[in-house]
This record gives sequence, structure tokens and C-alpha cells, in this order.
Amino acid sequence: MKKFLTTAFLFTLAAVAFAQGAPAAPKGLFEGQFVAHLSLAIAAAGCGLGQGKAVAAAVEGVARNPQAAGNIRTTMIIGLALIEALVIYVLVAAFAIK
Repeated sequence: MKKFLTTAFLFTLAAVAFAQGAPAAPKGLFEGQFVAHLSLAIAAAGCGLGQGKAVAAAVEGVARNPQAAGNIRTTMIIGLALIEALVIYVLVAAFAIK
């Protein structure tokens, strides 16, 4: 079985190596898709942290004052929408870079 997997891997590697066309001109590291993907990853991570902190604070606020749950929930949802809008702006900018 090990011999078969090794042969299959080498065949796949050879097929990929010989199927390549002419190499394109190399781009710099901070051009095009790399920057778009990196900025989107950073924005998504920041968004996740911000939303987690907002929800935790809202839950704590409701636990301390259950009568204000409706107001806290409304304010939290508006805040989460604004946080998510920042990631959407980065996504649009990433599409513009590509």
C-alpha cells in the first residue's frame, strides 16, 4: 500500500510539474491578492474579537439589570452591525485590489 501511495504521489507531482505553462512575471510580495487576503484576515479577526467582547458585555449587563434587556439588546445589535460593516468595507477594498 505504501508503494502505491508513493507512486500515486510522484505521478501527481510529475503531472502538475509538466502541466505548467510559461511562468508569469513575478509579483512583489505586497501586491495584489496577498494584501487583499491579509487585510481581510486581519479585519475578520478584529471583528470577531470586537463582537465577542460586545456580546459578553451585553450579557453581563442583562445579568446585572434584567429590566433593561430590551434596550441593551437593541444597542448591541446596532453595534454589531457597525462592527460587521467594517469587515464588509475591507472585503470591498479587497475586491478592488484584485
